Amino acid sequence: MTWAERWEMIMRFLPDLVEGTLMTLELVGIAVVVGLILAIPLGIARASRHWYIRALPYTYVFFFRGTPLLLQLFLVYYGLSQFEAVRESVLWPYLREPYWCALITMTLHTAAYIAEILRGAIQSVPGGEVEAARALGMSRRQALQYIILPRAIRIGLPAYGNEVILMLKASAVVYTITLMDIMGVVRGINARTYQFELFFLVAGLIYLTITIVFTQLFKLVERWLKVEASRRR
Repeated sequence: MTWAERWEMIMRFLPDLVEGTLMTLELVGIAVVVGLILAIPLGIARASRHWYIRALPYTYVFFFRGTPLLLQLFLVYYGLSQFEAVRESVLWPYLREPYWCALITMTLHTAAYIAEILRGAIQSVPGGEVEAARALGMSRRQALQYIILPRAIRIGLPAYGNEVILMLKASAVVYTITLMDIMGVVRGINARTYQFELFFLVAGLIYLTITIVFTQLFKLVERWLKVEASRRR
């Protein structure tokens, strides 16, 4: 097959590839945003000095960081349907759909990693800044809201950016539950054309392109945060 024929074949399946890319971006985008929201209380609890506050989030983080995403996906997609209480609940119309199972699993998975990023960032905030906030009469909640969390976000942003990229790559497993993400579309095309090398290469280029875009976006956000922090000083 000539390169002209290969290019023509890529163009023929381009709408399917675009649709798969949008599915991947949608899943990853929602998962990392909702995961961040879930991770904030988890990260704060993980940074607590009291063991009984740290215990539950530690167990959650330990499970989701200690088991593969693929296993977690199968537990949600195949495992929950084994319980009659789940099948009779109001959540069943969602939990029987591959899309929602993938989204829930990815969100819970990435929340565990983001919580650890946030815990490390909170513990990295200089103690002098916290003491200064308390000296100004701020309560513990106010110091957390106005001093510790904003500083922790700036510290943890590079690691959060890496987690987004890792989540993008990890999302490739969702095709195993029939979702037509990038890999799902490519495997369907391969089954029809047998051009495995060509379309796996195309998939790799799509992932690389998205990764480059995400990397540049996070660099811009980091620069903006540094400028804002210098202005406040």
